[in-house]
Amino acid sequence: MTSISRRPLFGGNWKMHKVAAEAEAYCRELPGLVSDALGEVVIFPSPTLLPTTSAGLAGSPIAVGGQDLHPEPAGAHTGDVSATQLVDAGCSWVLCGHSERRRDHGETDAQVAAKAQAAVAAGLTPLICIGESEGERESGRALEVLERQLSGSLAERPEPFALAYEPVWAIGTGKTATPEIAQETHAFLREALADLIGEPAAASKRILYGGSVNPKNAASLFAKPDIDGFLVGGASLDPSQFSAIIRSCGS
Repeated sequence: MTSISRRPLFGGNWKMHKVAAEAEAYCRELPGLVSDALGEVVIFPSPTLLPTTSAGLAGSPIAVGGQDLHPEPAGAHTGDVSATQLVDAGCSWVLCGHSERRRDHGETDAQVAAKAQAAVAAGLTPLICIGESEGERESGRALEVLERQLSGSLAERPEPFALAYEPVWAIGTGKTATPEIAQETHAFLREALADLIGEPAAASKRILYGGSVNPKNAASLFAKPDIDGFLVGGASLDPSQFSAIIRSCGS
């Protein structure tokens, strides 16, 4: 596939961590640590922390995203949040289909596709997450699973979007795909994307790696040609660790 320059993207997914005071302190520290970052940085806090985080990062180039959304624009959906509510809270991004949503809430590819389309309609960029379990990889079905998730999650053809490859077996386990395995998988995903949306569009899409990324392994992973940044979980909770990951990839 034709080589093309893609702006790196670094996402920090706080998951269900932090309260307002901690978010405020984080937002005071992070911008100065990544002021010369070579790419785009997005923080994904819990819903209750979105206004605090958006206010704390105002005036900085760091964007804010939601961790999930409901595909409907409004309605009787207690506990859910809509795309327009995320925009109102200062978001420009949203995660769709994170492995923990798929695991804990049984989200299907069709639901992920609907969420991604709702995000785009409201002006958000979806970061669509896919990934295989340890059993699926060990049984030799990893690429089959990823291709199915990819085509199903992009069924509505959202535009724009970015993609995150999350090997489920490497999330919060301390295990990390070797740079070679990660690159092989990312290259496969880019080729699969080309079959869905065409080669020029696929070549320009950012595909992030997300699986126990830390300051020690980030540079070797990022050096691979089809890895365009990271979706970071635990290490993103500490601004010094998160910034070290970003800075290890160049500045």
